[in-house]
Amino acid sequence: MPEATRWQQFWADFALLAVTFVWGATFVVVKDALGAIGPYYFLAVRFFLAALFLVLVHPRFLTGITGGDFRAGAVIGIALFSGYAFQTVGLRYTTASHAGFITGLSVVLVPVFTAVLSRRLPPGLVMTGVVSATAGLALLSLRDGLQISYGDALIFCCALSFAAHILLVGRFAPRHSSYTLAVLQIALVGLLSLGVAPWVETFPPRLAPEVILALAATALPATSLAFLIQTRAQKFTSPTHTAIIFTMEPVFAGAAAWLWGGESFSAQQILGGAAIVAGMLAAVLQPLFSFPSLRNSKTGVRN
Repeated sequence: MPEATRWQQFWADFALLAVTFVWGATFVVVKDALGAIGPYYFLAVRFFLAALFLVLVHPRFLTGITGGDFRAGAVIGIALFSGYAFQTVGLRYTTASHAGFITGLSVVLVPVFTAVLSRRLPPGLVMTGVVSATAGLALLSLRDGLQISYGDALIFCCALSFAAHILLVGRFAPRHSSYTLAVLQIALVGLLSLGVAPWVETFPPRLAPEVILALAATALPATSLAFLIQTRAQKFTSPTHTAIIFTMEPVFAGAAAWLWGGESFSAQQILGGAAIVAGMLAAVLQPLFSFPSLRNSKTGVRN
């Protein structure tokens, strides 16, 4: 690899790591904001701002949208809405660190879903990752009586939804503009959130400082800019590098929860989080131990 390409890959990986850090850190700020605004109104404002930003950055894409784009964006957007709805509501009932680690299970669930759809057992390393992640989930979430907490159950549904989202993006992205799909699915999350919010929540008379901070951190850095950076950076680094870097999201979420959220961790929680991250790494490293044709295949990642 030429020296210039090495530097391009280094900066691409660094940019993706920065995106991952923002994603991890936002669990704390969103949890703080939910004390002053309902989760669906928060999502509505966040995703409408994100979609508006992307439209203003590249308005010409609007002239090329087709009916097929709308259908693909709708299917993908419903999965994305489900993921963020479960995650944001779940954050009201669990800790930011738990939300970060359990959300990361989507990385492990993707090859499991793929195996179910193809009716083939996952490769051995993926199976190892599934076992490790499942054990980590149990250590992190199970309470007395072997019952999972309500908040953690909602976040697990979020992980299922994000895994479905990754698979749907992998199916539709090759036939549609990635920028168009991103704007459509982001806008749909805002629209669906706004449709649900008035039935279950009341919009606050004014936006509290913690809500404004959370919107500032999530609408542009964690959504619009993250998409633009990811799209650009992945031209200079491999899908495997990207997937490995994204496994750091729950680590950053746990660190932010400890540093800024005032959360403390028991030995059992630390062990559970470590087992989930180990399972995620096992799942994303599998292509390195597969046949060359599989090694070059694309890995789906969350936008």
